[in-house]
Amino acid sequence: MPEQGKVLIAAPVHAVLLDGLKATGYECVMRENISQDIAYGLIADCVGVITSTRLQLDKGLLDAAPWLKWIGRMGSGMEVIDIEYANKKEIACFSSPEGNSNAVGEHALGMLLTLMRRITWSHNEIGQGIWHREENRGTELEGKTVGIIGYGHAGSSFAKKLQGFDVRILAYDKYRPDAIPSNIIKCDDLRPIFEQADIVSFHVPLATDTMHYFNADFIEKMRKPFILINSSRGTVVDTAAVYNAINDGKIAGACLDVFEQEPLSKMETGLQQMIAEMIASPKVVTTPHIAGYTFEALYKMSKVLLDKIAQHF
Repeated sequence: MPEQGKVLIAAPVHAVLLDGLKATGYECVMRENISQDIAYGLIADCVGVITSTRLQLDKGLLDAAPWLKWIGRMGSGMEVIDIEYANKKEIACFSSPEGNSNAVGEHALGMLLTLMRRITWSHNEIGQGIWHREENRGTELEGKTVGIIGYGHAGSSFAKKLQGFDVRILAYDKYRPDAIPSNIIKCDDLRPIFEQADIVSFHVPLATDTMHYFNADFIEKMRKPFILINSSRGTVVDTAAVYNAINDGKIAGACLDVFEQEPLSKMETGLQQMIAEMIASPKVVTTPHIAGYTFEALYKMSKVLLDKIAQHF
């Protein structure tokens, strides 16, 4: 590891990471709820930073940290770091998608089953004294065709969970097509997904070419009504397009763990209204960006980062 020094911990982490860093002589400064402004004052003498989504490690913040040697990202979204500028400054950057991929795969499957079998909807009805059986008749997953867009750690984890349900799995990955195994139907483009998928699940990073990847044009190309799952990044999906397509019957249902603006309190009024109307429908299941948020994932991500930092240095 690099020369001993101070590390800013700007995210919830497991003790395995703190203990590992301290054992090698690092001083860990815990600031889980730090703001961007306060970070400028704390990062100046740090050699390392552990972050999640709270901080933007942009050019300004990186310039405020002349001793910075490495950045560890709890999770997979490296868009919070100016990677190109960090590379110029010879700052090593690590992510830990291996740590929460199982959690994301389980969550995507859980949301899908919840929607198709109307679990949350009927649960809430019972709480209101309503006993509807015929109205809550569900749909089985068996025999359906699932399109997975992005076959990295999370996408492959979801595919693994699906394989016990006797479904057909189509997978498309623009950058890593060779990562798709032989037991999954590899797509050279999105056409097979447009033509065959009953369910479409996004597992892509946020980048210029994935911003509003799912939009009105995508929906128009789908041959039949389908279920959308998004547990990647909120801005991968155009919320207005989802809202309109649900109302028009072009989308059979949506499972949304992430949103274009988070949390609810920071959403623009128009976006809040669309989401409120969608949640009032049995066609939509939502969760507050918790797909990768498990106790086990916290440990695994922390351990992955510790191991990567140790191996690099």
